[in-house]
Amino acid sequence: MIHDLGIIMLTAGIVSILFKFLKQPVVLGYLVAGLLVGPYVCGSAWINDIESAEHWAEIGMIFLLFSMGLEFSFKKLLQVGSTAIVGCLTIVIGMMTTGFLVGRMLGFNEMNALFLGGMLCMSSTTIVFKALDDMGLRQQKFAGISLGILVVEDLFAVVLMVLLASVAVKQSFEGGEMAWQLGKLLAYLILWFVSGIMIIPTLFKICRRYLNDETMTILSLGLCLGMVLLAIGAGFSAALGAFVMGSILAETIEAERVERLMSPIKNMFGAIFFTSVGMMIDPALLGKYWLPITVISFIVIAGQIIFASLGVLLSGQPLKTAMQTGFTLVQVGEFSFILAQFGESIGVTEKYLYPVIVAVSVITTFLTPYIIKLSVPAYEKVHKSLPRRARIMLEQYARSKNTITQNSDLSILIRKFVVTAAIYIILTIFVMVIYFSYLSAPFVEAINAMLPEEIDWVGRFVALGVLLSVLSPFIYKIATKHIRSQEAKSVWNSGGIRRGYVVAMSLLRFIICTIIVIYCIQYYFAYTYGVLVVCSVSIVSLIFFSTKVRNSSKKIEERFMNNLNAREKAQDNNRFVRKDFENELLNHDLHIADFELPVTSSYCGKMLMELGLRNVSGINIVRIIREGRDINVPGGRERLFPHDIIVVAGTDKQIEEFKRWLEKGETIKEDGMNIIRQRIPFTLEQFTITASMPFCGKTLAESHIKEKAQCAVLGIEHEGKTVMNPDANILLLEGDNVILCGEAPRIQKLLEHITS
Repeated sequence: MIHDLGIIMLTAGIVSILFKFLKQPVVLGYLVAGLLVGPYVCGSAWINDIESAEHWAEIGMIFLLFSMGLEFSFKKLLQVGSTAIVGCLTIVIGMMTTGFLVGRMLGFNEMNALFLGGMLCMSSTTIVFKALDDMGLRQQKFAGISLGILVVEDLFAVVLMVLLASVAVKQSFEGGEMAWQLGKLLAYLILWFVSGIMIIPTLFKICRRYLNDETMTILSLGLCLGMVLLAIGAGFSAALGAFVMGSILAETIEAERVERLMSPIKNMFGAIFFTSVGMMIDPALLGKYWLPITVISFIVIAGQIIFASLGVLLSGQPLKTAMQTGFTLVQVGEFSFILAQFGESIGVTEKYLYPVIVAVSVITTFLTPYIIKLSVPAYEKVHKSLPRRARIMLEQYARSKNTITQNSDLSILIRKFVVTAAIYIILTIFVMVIYFSYLSAPFVEAINAMLPEEIDWVGRFVALGVLLSVLSPFIYKIATKHIRSQEAKSVWNSGGIRRGYVVAMSLLRFIICTIIVIYCIQYYFAYTYGVLVVCSVSIVSLIFFSTKVRNSSKKIEERFMNNLNAREKAQDNNRFVRKDFENELLNHDLHIADFELPVTSSYCGKMLMELGLRNVSGINIVRIIREGRDINVPGGRERLFPHDIIVVAGTDKQIEEFKRWLEKGETIKEDGMNIIRQRIPFTLEQFTITASMPFCGKTLAESHIKEKAQCAVLGIEHEGKTVMNPDANILLLEGDNVILCGEAPRIQKLLEHITS
């Protein structure tokens, strides 16, 4: 094993240096290294045990996905949630259908064609992550959407495995089984995330004085592998467990530190993983099955570009973002290998399907960086060839999806109720399952051992009391959460039938809590349903009015929210912000980025009007962060000082131009001097002017939008034409779309004021 590892790492190192010299993605070098040391080129002369290399590769995949979780937390997934879900569904439906039809055309039987469709609908998270990283594109705005779709695909892969297994074994579609597996997956994700956020940040806080780099590395690896064991025990993949733990640690204040410590480990095992993929390439097999390999490779590339672009476009993203995303997802993922092995192991697919899909994966992986580079030229060509009417329709559709909408208080209240109830019910069920499975019986036996046999009910009564005490904070939240919220008061005060909705939701909450208590009592005592209902209603009422339970549930929720938001608060206090671009994008290709002004820059001490940044790069400076103080929408006489964090808004092209502008002003070049960071509270919004708004018909200066919301007006769209950086004398007319950049709460407050 040591011999094989040494050969793999030495070859990968030499080839990766060569590919760096040739300015090619390193991941391709790893694949070539795998081909060189693999059994099909050199036989067993170099690698003695192929299985040991596969074990190393599995470990590599775990640490790669763990690192991806650190980069892409569940908060980020929620930010691109609708886009990721719509994009994933479009890809899965389109690629599975296309793959099945292509398989039948190539002469595959129905089962092989069905499995082929499943293999083609999943792109490679690790390949995309590595390719974007090597090409320096992970900060581009489409990268977050691409990774969001890949995360949803990884979650869907578990459900797809169950679906195909059911069809293969039972020769029928078990919709109920798939729904059960999907619900099980969501429940476990919620449980792991909530429990992790409750426990891990608190653990870090208690042990902080002992957490040097060594102990933090070991603890992080232990947590990662521990979650892997939990995932495997629950019937999920090791990769999913590693990703979940990474996403949990991404919400802690130690996220950057853990990411830095994991970087060498990720790089090492990533090289092993991609090298092992290259070792699977059999040149002779490529010749034998060249036709299906060629056809399937073409279908993967063309299909992913079409369906991924369509899905992202349907979700409301601009055409450029949609096409960049589609051109990124043009490879077959690691899940396809697992699915091919699974089909072969249960005897429903032919043996040739696995090497064919591996060859397709290698080809598409090799082409991925080059196809990504073609995305912008392809977009420009498509954009020019589209009729003007089609371009306007796409822009209007994207704008309608991104325009601020005022949700009704009732819809907000219902959404909050459903989400809260689902989370607390899942937590309650898992507590009950663990208690009944492992704690209840030993607890009852221990108590009854100290008492006479004729009063054996005491042990069950005490066990029931302990269980209800543990569940009481969750039951209280199910019954009362959001009952006194602003939305609930607004709906109630509106009167009429809307009050009935509030009453119905409150009654439903109480019924859910009563059912939970009934089940707990019935587990220990065989009472009639009448007695059970009376006892349960009484217990729920006591919980509802208990001050002690209320305080306990409040403390639990506060701890969770403090742990969840600790990283953002620490970033705000230290005036550091995230590295990647903001995910909340508009159809005008605008986003927000932060730069730190180096001490060595010749621009230090100069006023903004002297530098003429709009003329140089076209960007807008919307905030300057200086020594714990925010200067929002700075004026032309504002000077720049060393270590100022400059928050700018603009397009990808303008941002790159601004980076070059900063670099020209440096007198000393140091690696890592310019780092793009993200500051979440500063966002892009847009709204449509209506006749009822007070500034309709007035000039931009007369509207005082900038002063009221402390924001920058980046553009105004009138009759399909957009004026960026508008003049103060431009008129605001009915139907115009105003693009703003500023703090979301202030903008939202302005909109609520003008629409009320």
